[in-house]
Amino acid sequence: MSNNTGENLYSHVRVWASASAFGFLLFFNLVINWTIVAEDRLRTHARFVLVFHLLFSALIYFAVCFIFYLQIDLDVSMAASTCVALITILTTSASNILLTITAMALDRYFAICFPLKYSGVCFKQWPWCLGIITWGLASIIPLTLFPKVENGTADSWTCRRERLKGGEVHKILLISICTILILYSYMRILCEGRRLGVLNRRNRAGCKTIALHGAQLAVYIIPNFINFVLHVLKTKNVIVSETKERFAVITFVFFSLAQCIAPIVYGLRKEELIEHLCHRFPCLTCRLKRVLEWTVNVTHPHHGPQQRQRRMTSETLLSRETSQTTV
Repeated sequence: MSNNTGENLYSHVRVWASASAFGFLLFFNLVINWTIVAEDRLRTHARFVLVFHLLFSALIYFAVCFIFYLQIDLDVSMAASTCVALITILTTSASNILLTITAMALDRYFAICFPLKYSGVCFKQWPWCLGIITWGLASIIPLTLFPKVENGTADSWTCRRERLKGGEVHKILLISICTILILYSYMRILCEGRRLGVLNRRNRAGCKTIALHGAQLAVYIIPNFINFVLHVLKTKNVIVSETKERFAVITFVFFSLAQCIAPIVYGLRKEELIEHLCHRFPCLTCRLKRVLEWTVNVTHPHHGPQQRQRRMTSETLLSRETSQTTV
């Protein structure tokens, strides 16, 4: 397979993966985000507003991914300014996803470990201000990662994946810092839960809930480390470019599907959101609830009604009102 044919094949695969993720996210953005914005009780709490920003950021990311790889697949000529805009939006949305999941972990950490200070500091519009802050920081990141992108001319410019490469060390440094903050937050949440007696060996539901949240956040972080390892191996001539691209496209397809599902499952596991969805979309919500119950029964076949009280207690610690976690 020639390099040109391989590039076209991989871009074709990326187009279909990003298009599928975009279509899936578009539907659930309309359902979940509309419910969050329409309900005053939901749009004034950070955990739901951050889910809103996560879904919206992922929607923009996969939409721009679809456009970017489609023009590569069709070999469309593009002006330098248009390509710079695509790369900037793509990098900004991807950075905002990383900053949002970090903010989600830190928000739960402060709400659970410092409930009195958290309720005293946070005001009604705080969740939306937090979203504006993450978007502002994310918009600065492309300027630091691609300082030479604006120097391209229309004659020499080609809008290909090579334009996304650069600043690998800065990228992995930022991702590592966010990963450390996320891990620290969940470790402190786990320790606080054990101190309060909610998370213990007899009550595995809370530990599994934290593990599920961690897995949903990990699908956004792991592919960045995989791509960095592939970059290092390619730099040291351990693998050839063809092998690197093949592994990269497999990683992209697999984690694209995981990334579009993760925030949806994360949001639908919150019973307050499900309750409001039942009122607005009763037919749809019944089917979604059956799917969630089916996944619970498959993963926990001995999970019976007698464990509901302990499950509710652990979920209260993780996702209910701040005042309810105060001891």
